[in-house]
Amino acid sequence: MAKEKSHYVCSDCGGSSPKWLGKCPHCNAWNTLVESVAESTVAPTKNRFAALSKTAQVAVLADIEAVDFARTPTGHEELDRVLGGGMVEGGVVLIGGDPGIGKSTLLLQALDSLQRAGQKTLYVTGEESGAQVALRARRLGLDGSQVKVLAEIGLDKILATLDALQPDIAVIDSIQTVYSDQLSSAPGSVAQVRECAAHLTRAAKASGVCIVLVGHVTKEGALAGPRVLEHMVDTVLYFEGDTHSSFRLVRAIKNRFGAVNEIGVFAMTERGLKGVSNPSAIFLSQHAEPVPGSCVMVTLEGTRPMLVEIQALVDSGGPAPRRLSVGLDKDRLAMLLAVLHRHAGVACLDQDVFVNAVGGVRISEPAADLAVLLAITSSLRGKPLPKGFFAFGEIGLAGEVRPAPRGQERLKEAAKLGFSVAVVPKANLPRNLKSKDFEGLTIHPVERVEQALEVVRGI
Repeated sequence: MAKEKSHYVCSDCGGSSPKWLGKCPHCNAWNTLVESVAESTVAPTKNRFAALSKTAQVAVLADIEAVDFARTPTGHEELDRVLGGGMVEGGVVLIGGDPGIGKSTLLLQALDSLQRAGQKTLYVTGEESGAQVALRARRLGLDGSQVKVLAEIGLDKILATLDALQPDIAVIDSIQTVYSDQLSSAPGSVAQVRECAAHLTRAAKASGVCIVLVGHVTKEGALAGPRVLEHMVDTVLYFEGDTHSSFRLVRAIKNRFGAVNEIGVFAMTERGLKGVSNPSAIFLSQHAEPVPGSCVMVTLEGTRPMLVEIQALVDSGGPAPRRLSVGLDKDRLAMLLAVLHRHAGVACLDQDVFVNAVGGVRISEPAADLAVLLAITSSLRGKPLPKGFFAFGEIGLAGEVRPAPRGQERLKEAAKLGFSVAVVPKANLPRNLKSKDFEGLTIHPVERVEQALEVVRGI
């Protein structure tokens, strides 16, 4: 069979060219030609996807039997939480993160646990030799591991190995190193990443093997390569955290088999990554006595409520005061300061305002608004909030305090960790305050920003 030739397709108009040009000859757009593969003229009845897909018959939705996907636990509770319970047969997982953050370490640990549980595993490495992988396994204490390792970057050889070994779980580390002979571009290019990921995804669906793809990230922290890569896979996980810190977060951005925005918390040790059962302890500073500018909030990460400390520092600024936030939305901080001035009479016009979420966590939900305002007010006045105090709630432009989703779960988590005083939206007030879940907890419901500040003054 003749080798398939490559050509270039415009991403804007769909026009093609036999060679790469800076400008599309059809629509005159610049830098839009992307390498693709033309089907062979020798065997037009066969294309390169024919052996990887099966023709499906049209069926009525009501007649299709809904079957739950069997999940295989990885042996790491935090990773299973993010995956939705474990690995799924035929599923494709894409995991990305900064260099050296622990992607390969976590996956090698997971493969070893799966192999010891009786699963057939395969680790395909394109960035390291087999000896380097063995050296890492020794550092992690995985002596005697029976995980099969293949040092290869050729797509055809990888697919042939998957077909021959028929593993239950395979890791491709990384997708940017894999290349196909059908394309002339270098490994890691848009065309190569898209083509190789498409073949591996179809192989996973056809054979039932669960494939985990490791992806590189750009300088901005997004997954490198075409965005279609994220659409193609079933689950997208991001490794987060500062490389100078021992704690790592794995966040699910997309998951067809579980909840999105779920996170797993790990601690990097000499023996690899270990799950953290109580992540709230990471995001709470240990103060001997309450300090000004600190307020604890309860945030939801997927299905897990976590307590996070919000710190604020208000200091005298110059003619152009700064507003800086770490872990929180900067634009939302400016809006909250305007609400604080307009509806509560607290002005920070000539003050520098710095806000930080402790522990490197990123909070995107608006339920942090009330805690941010109370921390700013505490720092401005130099008066600490009471010991055991926490707050949550969304702030509207009209100064109202809106309810946060699953408020009772947030209150239960705080009460379980020993917090005793809460300022929350009135709509989140539990109906049964005498329940054992809220024992020892004093709740102050509020409806407006100025009311929340008055409550804090009186505590």
